[in-house]
Amino acid sequence: MSQSLTIGVEEEFFAIDPSGRRLLGDTRLLLESAYTRQADRENPSYGEEIRPCMIESRTGICRNLGQVRTEISNLRGGLVQAADETGSWIAAAGTFPLADWRTQGFVPKPRYEHTAKTYAQLAGEHVICACHVHVGVEDREAAIHVMNQVRPWLPVLAALSSSSPFWMGEDTGYASYRSMIWERWPMAGMPPTFRSYDEYKKRVAALIDTGTIADAGQAFWDIRPGTRYQTVEFRIADSCTTVDEIVVQAGLSRALVQTCLNELEHGVINPDACPELLRAAKWRAARFGLTGSLLDPISAELVPAHSLVDRLLKYVRPALDETRDWGEMTALVERTKRLGSSAERQRRVLSETNRLEDVVDLLVKETATF
Repeated sequence: MSQSLTIGVEEEFFAIDPSGRRLLGDTRLLLESAYTRQADRENPSYGEEIRPCMIESRTGICRNLGQVRTEISNLRGGLVQAADETGSWIAAAGTFPLADWRTQGFVPKPRYEHTAKTYAQLAGEHVICACHVHVGVEDREAAIHVMNQVRPWLPVLAALSSSSPFWMGEDTGYASYRSMIWERWPMAGMPPTFRSYDEYKKRVAALIDTGTIADAGQAFWDIRPGTRYQTVEFRIADSCTTVDEIVVQAGLSRALVQTCLNELEHGVINPDACPELLRAAKWRAARFGLTGSLLDPISAELVPAHSLVDRLLKYVRPALDETRDWGEMTALVERTKRLGSSAERQRRVLSETNRLEDVVDLLVKETATF
């Protein structure tokens, strides 16, 4: 077996006041408590996000899915303990059921203040959490090829991660409303086709020069070359409620990258999907998640969501076999089909109790189950 591609995961969490199931207005004490559990104080695994109710965690470089699971579990465990000590909770989801963006400020840092001033209400409504998966690809030209090739499969990853059905205390009808909030930013969504890494850099430079973004880190496409690391960064997923759902994102993302690299080595170039079909495919994934039909942007046909997930698994099976992850991936995906996405599970609780507070409790419980 050839050396496996490396994986890194960034998670975003909501911090909660248990007394009213509302978002915290200040996470400094929680973060300070979390920092004390870290052996490497110079490279902290936790950090602030743009809003004071949000926290980010970052794994190290992982060589296999077992290491991903261990690191994610340890990082969540540290946050859960820190939350217990400071009288708070944490939850992983794309949106928070009882959040009101109008009550949330911004972390007082120049970068965040610039974002708030530049993007106005778009930034104001940014009370959403995502999960990002980095897959190590040192060759920047190869990274661009991977970006182009994997785009048709990104909506399937989005559907599997969907965890944001509620917004401002109401059911939106979407499985991933976070995706719709995020899609409105001028530099977000499906990336265009790039012929080279040089073209990618020139287009990003044009966005910077025109004041659309402040720097390359604000090119928030659903997939991009890593800006700090030699990786391909998948940014399509909602914050995943369970550890199993993160492992699915990590395993399938790496398998997609390896599959595309294998195709590149053999001169295989897949058809370029139409931009309007890619956009429509992402919208259907956000709207229906795993409960309806998804759009295959290559064949331009509607396919039952579970069937399109199976197509993805078939497509990447050689890569999963190579890393000996086929058994685990198929078992985890089948479990997700059986139990439903986080969005489905949240709605199930609401239908049973008619209380969004109970949905919050579900998210907190599942986030803390390792």
